[in-house]
Amino acid sequence: MCGIVGYTGRHSATEHLIEGLRRLEYRGYDSAGIALGTPKKLFVEKRAGKLINLENSLGKAIPDAHSGIGHTRWATHGGPSDKNAHPHCDNEGKLAVIHNGIIENYAELRSDLESRGHTFDSETDTESVAHLLSELHKGHKGDLASAMREAVALLRGSFTLLAIHSDNPEVIVGVRRNSPLVVGLGEGENFLASDVSAFIEYTKRAVALGQDEVVTITPSSVSITDLKGRDLAFKEYEITWDSKAAEKGGFTHFMLKEIFEQPKAIADTLLGRLGDKNQIVLDELHLTKEEIKGLAKIVVLACGTAYHAGLVAKYAIEKWAKIPVEVELASEFRYRDPIIDKQTLVIAISQSGETMDTLMALRYAKAQGARVLAVCNTNSSTIPRESDAVLYTHAGPEIAVASTKAFLTQLIAVYVIGLYLAQVRGVMSGDDIRKIFNEMDELPAKVEQILETVEPLRELTRSFSQSTSVLFLGRHIGFPVALEGALKLKELAYMHAEGFAGGELKHGPIALIEEGTPVIAILPFGHEYSLDEKMLSNIQEVKARGAKVIVIAQEDIVVQGADHVIRIPGAPALLQAVLATVPLQVFAYEMAIARGNDVDQPRNLAKSVTVE
Repeated sequence: MCGIVGYTGRHSATEHLIEGLRRLEYRGYDSAGIALGTPKKLFVEKRAGKLINLENSLGKAIPDAHSGIGHTRWATHGGPSDKNAHPHCDNEGKLAVIHNGIIENYAELRSDLESRGHTFDSETDTESVAHLLSELHKGHKGDLASAMREAVALLRGSFTLLAIHSDNPEVIVGVRRNSPLVVGLGEGENFLASDVSAFIEYTKRAVALGQDEVVTITPSSVSITDLKGRDLAFKEYEITWDSKAAEKGGFTHFMLKEIFEQPKAIADTLLGRLGDKNQIVLDELHLTKEEIKGLAKIVVLACGTAYHAGLVAKYAIEKWAKIPVEVELASEFRYRDPIIDKQTLVIAISQSGETMDTLMALRYAKAQGARVLAVCNTNSSTIPRESDAVLYTHAGPEIAVASTKAFLTQLIAVYVIGLYLAQVRGVMSGDDIRKIFNEMDELPAKVEQILETVEPLRELTRSFSQSTSVLFLGRHIGFPVALEGALKLKELAYMHAEGFAGGELKHGPIALIEEGTPVIAILPFGHEYSLDEKMLSNIQEVKARGAKVIVIAQEDIVVQGADHVIRIPGAPALLQAVLATVPLQVFAYEMAIARGNDVDQPRNLAKSVTVE
């Protein structure tokens, strides 16, 4: 949820920390703060609100410091305020802590520490760690890493912690448990952060920390230990994108830039997936042909937008590979005693690879004997590292909170999985598989075509800016698209939006229709059960009750009764989800603009949900 960054080196710590926080602000923007490594007492400044408030408060009275830690917050314990902002300090002002996650036993820790004379200033769970660590630091004769190891043994919850002490200000210590932390390896400087985007401008060399690992960085060294203090070897990897990819590049908002990056993201995710012999290549799966043929079912675990990608996966995999697929909200999965075993393949979908609900569901599935395949956009994140196999999408960095290109590349990934399983199980001919893959290869150009003709849709959207509710209807593959369209509108426009299966309209949702209610209908085409005709009947039903109907339809479909028709290029039925989603992204974006909302950082939301 929160963004954290640490720096120690030869250059200005303030400059590196503020730049890092600027790149991490998508992870939380309720408040921001820094602690600079200065002798005798740390320099600490923090402010509620967005990062600009902190920058304005710093003024010119910033000490010349070469180490420090910074934080941008998504509030959990205690509301957004100056006092609740991180970093949190001990009573002497010598030790500071920043934190991503939740300390579940903070109340009992606080009570115990207060009984020993510690004075608290905030409502946060984090401040308990600052006081605890301060006490332990004295007992360990100034060894901050040893104090951190002992402190972690006393904590319950999911967290990443960074700490700095004025007695040895060039040393920064971090630890992670169920929450992300990466090391950036520089020349005469080193970094810690919750996301590589914080330091990508300065180095492309990174190390991902494992579970319950403690890291200590100085300008010239990096050491990693387990909680017992045993040294651990670590493997660095190279970040494959540069700082330019995390900048707006002339677009007004990151979200708009990312919408227009989708053709390239789709093409990159497809690259290399069709081999020399015109067969789908998916070496990452790490399952033998016999194991694939022996699969009894597939369970897809995901949250939010990724869950909608999972619903599309169900349609594609069951149609092509003839394997039963269940799609589960990861946040609910392990609380109902699900039936899974060694013949179950679990597909865990997460853009960040750090989604806590999905991670905990994944661990439960593995404990029951299931094999886990991660679909992820973030290299070396926790979910891929704890899975048996990983299929990386190639969306590149996605900064806007509302997911766009990550979602479309997830769709491409599950299509590839479906075709590969069909190929291995021998339930589709090679010619049919190649034909579908060739159609997928045409999707980038078709998305480009939609984006080139999107201006009328943007103008149309503005005419609905005063509406209080928008309903989305879809059938078959259009149903999860409708759900995704509604979610985007909720996230960005802060208005009531619901997605419904068209066939369910008469079973209750039609009661929501009143004069002028906008209804967006995704019209399917090419389905064997003539669902386009049934959907056209649904359109007439809502139109007769006063709805303003916008229809998303392929170029060659005759649509009657709609107030507006948004045309998309033709594609096979199962691939239409990619194309039909793009106008809905633009609709939500433009609605947010028209209503004066923050597109990239919508209220109450953060990019990666790293707490349960």
